[in-house]
Amino acid sequence: MSEQKKVVTLIVEGSPHEWPKEEITYAEVVTLEVPSYPQHPEITYSVKYKKGHGNKPEGVLAPGASVKVKDRMEFSVSETGQS
Repeated sequence: MSEQKKVVTLIVEGSPHEWPKEEITYAEVVTLEVPSYPQHPEITYSVKYKKGHGNKPEGVLAPGASVKVKDRMEFSVSETGQS
């Protein structure tokens, strides 16, 4: 068997996204939901997740942070306004 990269499906605001890496950063989650985010870094978002790994199944993803992903993990992204 060849070693394949495991692609997981992440649910961001109800939409499935295939994700080929073992973890995802705050900016990557926001960009999945808001494709224009890299052009507007002044807008801050609240990113929450659930159905994650056993030791930390849910929480908040802060700017600059990342989290290990798991298949069918759910993320919610909401704009918090100007920082």
